[in-house]
Amino acid sequence: MLQSERTEIRRQKAARLRRGELPRVLEICSGCGGLSLGLSSSGFALAAHVEIDREAAASYARNFGKQRADDDPWAAARDMEACSANDIVRELGFGVSADQAFDVLAAGLPCQAFARIGRSKLRKVTGKEDAFQTDPRASLYRRFLEYVRDTQPLAIIIENVPDILNFGGHNVPEEICETLEVEGYRAAYTILNAAYFGVPQVRERLFIVAIADTLGIAPTFPDPTHFLELPRGYESSRRVALKYVDENSPHFHPVHKPSENLPRAIGVRAALGDLPKISEHRVDPRAMRRRRLDDILPYREPKGGTSEYAQLMRQWPGFETKEGTGGHLVRITPRDFPIFRSLPHGADYPQARHLAETMFKAAAATKGLTNRDEGTEEWEALRQSIVPPYDPGKFPNKWWKLEPLKPSRTLTAHIGKDTYSHIHYDSYQSRTISVREAARLQSFPDGFRFAGAMNAAFKQIGNAVPPLLGKAVATALKKQIDSSVALMNDTVDFEAA
Repeated sequence: MLQSERTEIRRQKAARLRRGELPRVLEICSGCGGLSLGLSSSGFALAAHVEIDREAAASYARNFGKQRADDDPWAAARDMEACSANDIVRELGFGVSADQAFDVLAAGLPCQAFARIGRSKLRKVTGKEDAFQTDPRASLYRRFLEYVRDTQPLAIIIENVPDILNFGGHNVPEEICETLEVEGYRAAYTILNAAYFGVPQVRERLFIVAIADTLGIAPTFPDPTHFLELPRGYESSRRVALKYVDENSPHFHPVHKPSENLPRAIGVRAALGDLPKISEHRVDPRAMRRRRLDDILPYREPKGGTSEYAQLMRQWPGFETKEGTGGHLVRITPRDFPIFRSLPHGADYPQARHLAETMFKAAAATKGLTNRDEGTEEWEALRQSIVPPYDPGKFPNKWWKLEPLKPSRTLTAHIGKDTYSHIHYDSYQSRTISVREAARLQSFPDGFRFAGAMNAAFKQIGNAVPPLLGKAVATALKKQIDSSVALMNDTVDFEAA
């Protein structure tokens, strides 16, 4: 496409926005819709999405489908490599070409699309260096650039892990921004922490925002709304990620440090305190196994009242709940319940293992077993019923008990396999977190429903962009677009474009 054609398409889109229409979003690798929820809550219209995971795509359709049938093409799972933007607009019956259909392109691209690139320059995807064009390891990023070219968006949002800043000494976001500049965008990147934006979770994420030259503005990022002194592990991980970032780069925005005068970051008790207490895993496991993900349980009134954060999760526009909410499924791991109960807040797996060893010795003594019985069938059976088998030297972070007054540590997709990394702070309940509690820690509103079984829901939550973080980024972008379009209204005759 010629530059003049590209400019004309984007000018027409700006003219449409000037007339008051909402910016239309195509999101690639949308997952269940965390970033999408942030975008829609900031005044963007969710026009279409691409998500290969069927259960995540089903969750997306359930929450954003607006009464569409389950077999509606809008709800279908799609592989970004197997379909194009033109395929999407044709299948959805948009009646226009892909370059007319969307104003914003968003993506939470899998980190694998970048991690294996190494020293290969992403600019090669422009076609100037054929060797890189045939490298399948960069196919997802190459495919994303094809979506950029096919849709000609006015703005782009990309989210990923901070480690893409340092893959073998290669700063991938810098290369992405340089590549997008070739395509006619002003691009910038930075690290944002979810806890700085009202999410009860310490979660570092890399964001790239690009705005078409047509709008005449450079991207900015939102200012923090909450204060948190980062735990040591997150500080060191950030330093490693930033090691090869040139602070003088025009694309890099220094990481914001929140003011100590801001409200403190949301702690897990404030986030979860009004949700139902769960004991069925201990007293009636069959009842827990019979419970469905959508079964509603009533809220409770915690001491001190319901927090502002909990009220926000109940009253999110379009996802309001009244008396209760669903998602109260937890894992049934009876061996570990006594450990969960006795484990101190903030304790990790080595402490849990030491505690279990102490419990085992006490139980063995009660049964009259001594060291001479080690290796016997009775000894081994008792030990296996009390002591987790994981090596504390290899899995120090496998377990962690939430601290009531602090944000949670990062939720990952691995919670789809186990949730030991997030043990509930309430020792009486003696369990790991529920699906709804994981969703609360990720800032999904209580009315947001997840498709699939418990494990699938956990995975979707762990993979998602926290909606409040997505909303902060989207709101900042929307303000920029609106102000630019309003200014251009005074200087350019878009109606004639």
